[in-house]
Amino acid sequence: MGIAAEAHNVKILGSGTDYIVLGHGFGTDQSVWKHFVPYLVHDYRVVLYDNMGAGTTNPDYFDFERYSTLEGYASDLLAILEELQIESCIFVGHSVSGMIGAIASIARPDLFTKLVMVGASPRYLNDVDYYGGFEQEELNQLFDAMSANYKAWCYGFAPLAVGGDLESVAVQEFSRTLFNMRPDIGLMVSRTIFQSDMRHILSLVSVPCHIIQAEKDMAVPVVISEFLHQNIAANSIVEVIATDGHLPQLSSPDIVIPVLLEHIHLEIEARR
Repeated sequence: MGIAAEAHNVKILGSGTDYIVLGHGFGTDQSVWKHFVPYLVHDYRVVLYDNMGAGTTNPDYFDFERYSTLEGYASDLLAILEELQIESCIFVGHSVSGMIGAIASIARPDLFTKLVMVGASPRYLNDVDYYGGFEQEELNQLFDAMSANYKAWCYGFAPLAVGGDLESVAVQEFSRTLFNMRPDIGLMVSRTIFQSDMRHILSLVSVPCHIIQAEKDMAVPVVISEFLHQNIAANSIVEVIATDGHLPQLSSPDIVIPVLLEHIHLEIEARR
C-alpha cells in the first residue's frame, strides 16, 4: 500500500478484472457499503476507501485548507487510483462523493467508465429558480448546533437523515460513524459540503452518469435528480427509488442493491 492508500484505509476485495470504486458521504465511512459489497466481489475488484475526515482516518492528516473545497477530496480520489494503477473504473458515489466523482472525472475522464450517483446534490442551498432544500438560516442553525454540542447534534441528526427511529440498526450505525468524527472536523466538513455549489461543473462532465435518488430524503429533494439529469453534459439516466432517508444503502438495502446492480450493468452511451 502506498501513502494515499494507507491514509484512506483502502481495501481491495474481489476477484474480477474490472474495478468498482465505492465513495461514501458525510458522517459515514466505507462500512456504509457493507450490505452491497458481497454482491460485487465475485465479478469485480472492489475498492473501498475513507474520505479524509471520517472517524476512521487520522485527524492529523486533515488539512483544513485543502478540504475547504470538494476539489481536495477529488484530488485524493485521483491519487488513490493512480497509486493503485487503476486505469478504468466504475465509480459509485454516495451523497457528496457523487460530486467528488464528477470533479475527478472532469480532470481524468479516461479513468471512469461511468459514475453512479446515489443521493447526490450539486447545491444544498436554495437560490433564484433553484430548490436545493435549505435556506441559509437553516444551515446556520445546523452549524450552531454542531458547535454547541456535537454529540447531542449527532443523536438528533442521525434519525432525521436516515429516516428511522432511534432504535433502528441503520440509525445506530450512522450515529456511530457520525460520532466518530472529531467535532471540529465534522463541522468543517459539513460546512464545505452544505455551502458548496457545483452546478457550474455539470456541463463539463463527459462520463455517463446514473442518478439514483430516494423518494423522500431530508438532505436532497427529489427534484435534484432531474436537475442533474438536465444539466450534466454527458448522457445520464435517473431512477427514483421508493425509499425514505439519505442513506438507503444502509436503511433499505433490499430495495437499493438490485437498483445499484442494474445500473452497474446497464450501459448508456457516452456523448461524443
